[in-house]
Amino acid sequence: MAKGYIGRTEIEKDFIKAFNRLSYRHNPWTVWQHFINMAACSISNAVDRQPETWRRREESYLATVKAYDKEELDDFVKMFGLLVQALEENPAQDFLGNLYMSLDFGRGWSGQFFTPWHVAEFMAQIELANGVVFSELEKQGYISVNDPACGAGCMLIAFAQACRKMEKINYQRQVLFVGQDIDRVVAQMCYIQLSLLGCPGYVVVGDTLARPTCGPALRPVIHADNEIWFTPMWFSDVWAVRIAADRFRELIGGIGETAQ
Repeated sequence: MAKGYIGRTEIEKDFIKAFNRLSYRHNPWTVWQHFINMAACSISNAVDRQPETWRRREESYLATVKAYDKEELDDFVKMFGLLVQALEENPAQDFLGNLYMSLDFGRGWSGQFFTPWHVAEFMAQIELANGVVFSELEKQGYISVNDPACGAGCMLIAFAQACRKMEKINYQRQVLFVGQDIDRVVAQMCYIQLSLLGCPGYVVVGDTLARPTCGPALRPVIHADNEIWFTPMWFSDVWAVRIAADRFRELIGGIGETAQ
């Protein structure tokens, strides 16, 4: 069970109740891992149709589902609905990251400590006060933000909300969000929250130092060492056009170099 944590809001309290019901019969950490994996796979397979990626994630989802009965699966569905509701009502929060730490999965299980929301919010405001952001927007029409140790995505979420509050940057059309983390569970947590908040981009599961993501930000190289999760907004028309234009520029540049 949830080690005494009952939640700060009504939504969190209802989430914990459903989580605790599942934890009566199953290990709490296993329940959390399974919830995160099923949610991430459900989102990804609705939009990412790369055959091998889709097949692998569908198999992972189905294998996880088999471990639970119908009533337990209903609780997983309820937890996902509460997560969606929480981010709709208050997008300026790290909902999953807060629960992860409050349930002691960070300190108790893996020695992690996530950035507090108010710190992430302050850092995002400082970044936006820098004129570089707006000069980059003028130059190429979008900017990219990258957190190489993203955890559940607190820093990236805070940046998105800072953009929204400024009303000068449409983060869905003008910001590319990139995260990477060596821990697959927290990387999936980041992916889920960025997806539900409409952030275009991707989250990489892999060691940032030993296996950094290669290639241009708009066209990351997919290879065996790193697992990449693309958010639904990544597949929107505006970003598809940018990706195609970036590829075209590279091809034209290559032709020019060959001609010389």
